[in-house]
Amino acid sequence: MRLFAADALLPGGWARDVAVTIDADGIIAAVEAGAIAGAAERVAGPLVPGMPDLHSHSFQRALAGRTGRATAAATADSFWTWRTAMYAFLDRVDPDAFEAIAAQAYVEMVKAGYTAVAEFHYVHHDPRGAPYANPAELAQRIVAAARRAGIALTLLPVFYAHAGFGGAPPATAQRRFVHTLDSYSRLVADLAAGAAAHGYTLGVAPHSLRAVTPDELAAVVALAPTGSPVHIHAAEQLQEVADCTAALGCRPVEWLLRHAGVDARWCIVHATHMTIEEKRRLAASGAVAGLAPTTEADLGDGVFPARGYVDHGGALGIGSDSNTLIDPWAELRQLEYSQRLMLLERNVLARHDLPVGRFLYGLAAGGGARAIAQPTGAIAPGRRADFVVLDADDPALAGQSVEDVLDAAIFGPCRRPVRDAMVAGRWVVREGRHPEELAVLAAYRAALARLAAA
Repeated sequence: MRLFAADALLPGGWARDVAVTIDADGIIAAVEAGAIAGAAERVAGPLVPGMPDLHSHSFQRALAGRTGRATAAATADSFWTWRTAMYAFLDRVDPDAFEAIAAQAYVEMVKAGYTAVAEFHYVHHDPRGAPYANPAELAQRIVAAARRAGIALTLLPVFYAHAGFGGAPPATAQRRFVHTLDSYSRLVADLAAGAAAHGYTLGVAPHSLRAVTPDELAAVVALAPTGSPVHIHAAEQLQEVADCTAALGCRPVEWLLRHAGVDARWCIVHATHMTIEEKRRLAASGAVAGLAPTTEADLGDGVFPARGYVDHGGALGIGSDSNTLIDPWAELRQLEYSQRLMLLERNVLARHDLPVGRFLYGLAAGGGARAIAQPTGAIAPGRRADFVVLDADDPALAGQSVEDVLDAAIFGPCRRPVRDAMVAGRWVVREGRHPEELAVLAAYRAALARLAAA
């Protein structure tokens, strides 16, 4: 296959008249600027790398819009009161509903411009907390949903064993998550055996320092296949930071950097609350900070200290997390706007003489690709042909110079900037439509109706 784009975002910047040759396996074989189109397929707008979604809990898509009422809690609503509502919802979700919700989330992702997703998958058992006859049942439902949507998948089975620091016994509401090291190792082995056949990348995900003891963390990381990613939640909430300091003698990011061997395989999800020294050391480690700005805003988590982290050369990527909003453009906008509100400045994350949106898009695409351990995130030979074609007919993009078109897509009034999306050399979205979207939506609606009646 050969594509031709009048404008394409290459690693060195925007280029004119770009021909991209894609091999039979969906890998970019050659990229030529200043080319002649010839018989190549012409794309209908600026061509940019697809964005990796480095952190998703797909089942939470069904909670969107359902947690906006104040609770009767003695304290203000927070992440912790939201979590209680999430647990209550999850009690009713069966495997069919789980798959239907995931498929809906993944179709929405690829339509929005995410071409790969890392699923931080922590729901393993039935509503009573018992393993399914096939212990990998729900993980395999995630795989099936991703295949139907046509989105590339990094599957991150989560090890979750405790309700809090110090190895506290899990709460009843967490019974669907809990593994022993033996049962988790069997799950990882099972999923590793199926990865090549079903086309997904496998990593491991110790949930957090509050849900995993230090010894368990070391054992889980040791199970990771060679070169595969390790993801962990850390420092999302101030209460978590205080509890970690009391239990382990230092803050979550600090503890991981001191004791866990954090390196370029790792994605530290959220990392919202860090000291100046933690920012510097996390950036130097080669790990990726996994940000979910719209979820962090929805949950009242706080604001990631992006300027200092980026100034130290830190890598970052974005994810949809709770899937309240599935939109990479909105994540990047929230990331920049949160810095502006905190620092009372504009264009906080503009770097290297680039417009802020252009810089952020490249930073997140590259960091996201590293975090999910997939050859995506750039239009270059050897990378997978994961592309997004921007909709040049959208009024928000009309008349924009190519240098500013990403800023218009992120910060302008455009809500549907994606015209087409390709994953591994195959068009998955054309003219804003996904071939499975109506059938997937029907199954999603049916699943929600069953849950409401349960």
